[in-house]
Amino acid sequence: MRELAGMTAFVTGGASGIGLALGRAFAEAGMKVMLADVEADALAAAVKSLHNIGPEVRGIDCDVTDAADVERAAKATFDAFGNVHVVCNNAGVAAGGGVDDIALDSWRWVLDVNLMGVVHGVRAFLPHMRAHGEGGHFVNTASMAGMQSGLGFSPYTASKFAVVGMSEGLAPQLAPFGIGVSVLCPGFVRTRIGESGRNRPEQYGATQIPEPGTPTAMLVAMIDEMIRNGIDPADVAARVLAAIRANELYVFTHPEMRAEVEGRFAAITAAFDKTAVPG
Repeated sequence: MRELAGMTAFVTGGASGIGLALGRAFAEAGMKVMLADVEADALAAAVKSLHNIGPEVRGIDCDVTDAADVERAAKATFDAFGNVHVVCNNAGVAAGGGVDDIALDSWRWVLDVNLMGVVHGVRAFLPHMRAHGEGGHFVNTASMAGMQSGLGFSPYTASKFAVVGMSEGLAPQLAPFGIGVSVLCPGFVRTRIGESGRNRPEQYGATQIPEPGTPTAMLVAMIDEMIRNGIDPADVAARVLAAIRANELYVFTHPEMRAEVEGRFAAITAAFDKTAVPG
């Protein structure tokens, strides 16, 4: 999709962070934009902030864990703008992992948002995108945590590995229809993902605060610091637009993290080497 002007984009998690940066970049490219989010006040502020860039920017409340709610948001987008061409399944949350206290509610919440939110987005928009025949592109937000397991036993890591694998499988299946797929794997970005608990629904229980001084607490503090010093979401959005135009599957933002991925691949290759039958 080299020409984006006049087309329509739908972005979940669009009230802040990477989602809002994507919405701004799409509006600047001349696209019609529907931002979707669960935070009503933040969403209204986000839409207002983009009106001076492009008048065809709207917002819709949407809980990506609910398939019916995503379908409702999709219909509202069709009604507002007609055909949709770019869908960014971007909404994401994080919650503590580790082996000391395996909180099942946290696992369910993170997987419902980060993994099932992507499934719901593809399910709601793919039939429409195939039917209009104008081509399109899905952008599924994963993370470098979907390429290496440095966070340890973590629902976040599990969800992001799943999004990577799902996107890799989706891309060749959609290519014959002129629909591209990108999986976004950023490193640390200045977003509010460290405050994900602010939107945690009651059905998933209370947000757990790690005990001070524990390995989990120290890891959380280190990650929070890296997020504060992360790159600007606008830089991520710029990479995403370039990837959509060039139909690139993988979208990376932190070249310095390449060594972590290479280490994982080297270990996998070495394990395969051990299966060789001696000649």
